[in-house]
Amino acid sequence: MTPKPRNKENRELPARWRLKHGAYFYRVPEHSRDLWDGKIEFRLGKTLHEAYMTFASRVDDTGDIRTLGQLLDRYAVEVVPSNKPKTQESKHLAIRRLRPVFGDMPVAEVKPRHAYKYMDLVTRKHGATSANRDFEVLSHAMSKAVVWGLIDFNQLKGQVKKNKTRPRTRYIEDWEIDELLAVAHPTIRAYVRLKQLVGLRCSDMLRLKTTDMLKEGLYVDTGKTEAKLLITWTDELRTAIEFALSVRPADDTDLVFCTRRGKCYATPNGKNSGFKSLWQRSMEKALKSNKLKHKFTEKDIRAKTASDMDSTEDAQKLLGHTSPETTRRHYRLKPEKVAPHSLKNNED
Repeated sequence: MTPKPRNKENRELPARWRLKHGAYFYRVPEHSRDLWDGKIEFRLGKTLHEAYMTFASRVDDTGDIRTLGQLLDRYAVEVVPSNKPKTQESKHLAIRRLRPVFGDMPVAEVKPRHAYKYMDLVTRKHGATSANRDFEVLSHAMSKAVVWGLIDFNQLKGQVKKNKTRPRTRYIEDWEIDELLAVAHPTIRAYVRLKQLVGLRCSDMLRLKTTDMLKEGLYVDTGKTEAKLLITWTDELRTAIEFALSVRPADDTDLVFCTRRGKCYATPNGKNSGFKSLWQRSMEKALKSNKLKHKFTEKDIRAKTASDMDSTEDAQKLLGHTSPETTRRHYRLKPEKVAPHSLKNNED
């Protein structure tokens, strides 16, 4: 008997999973119900991340893996939870796109030509960056298959070239910052001024606390790269911090930036929707109220900070990058100043 086709919203999910009533459920095989509280259908969680975590806590044996869909299931359960929240979200999205295409294909039969064809399709539909991220997940899953003894080698590794992507080149002029600050919410004004000085990522900015203010400077344990920074005090930095504290909507908190209830804008799962809404409202107001014609993103300020510094080396240290090439390629947007050659040396 031919299995009933899965609903559209369930086709990208693992076998026996389905989305209903705003949550993910697992239809438990009859022989495994003792592991799932005797239930025929088990509620895994509201979010995909929560669902995978619940599933992982209940399943000890991943079973006999033959298809790439089964490999992606194990990858999602064992590998993805070890990543940072935003990386987890990105990988889950990639898995959802990969599953309908590769789900039934035997792991050992995935070859470079399949990856190239897939990347071409995703590039046309979602863009080059999405295609690259999907391939990274596919290739990493194949490498894990080698580690887990499912195949002898990863046929994709070193054989597939990712799409070339161009870094964002939007440099914000000083007058554009001033136009935003003229109409922005006080929290956004304080945030922008401080970010221009320290260039931290959004999540690190939103988690700054008064307890991070040491005698020697502002201590930051960055979330993405785990680089530890001590940004030494200057008069400008002290003034920016003092202004941020003065406009906080709540006093009973040690956060530099907080909601009206004194809570952190950045949630444990990496979301900061409240702050994003505040930013967007301020930006829309600036576009309507003055001569600012083109919006810019919160992340563009980090690039402006790096671009306005005297050297790539100084910018690299402040931004906490491990490689100067990352700073140079993605954050140094101004042309490099160089002295012209002198012909006087040739007159002799």
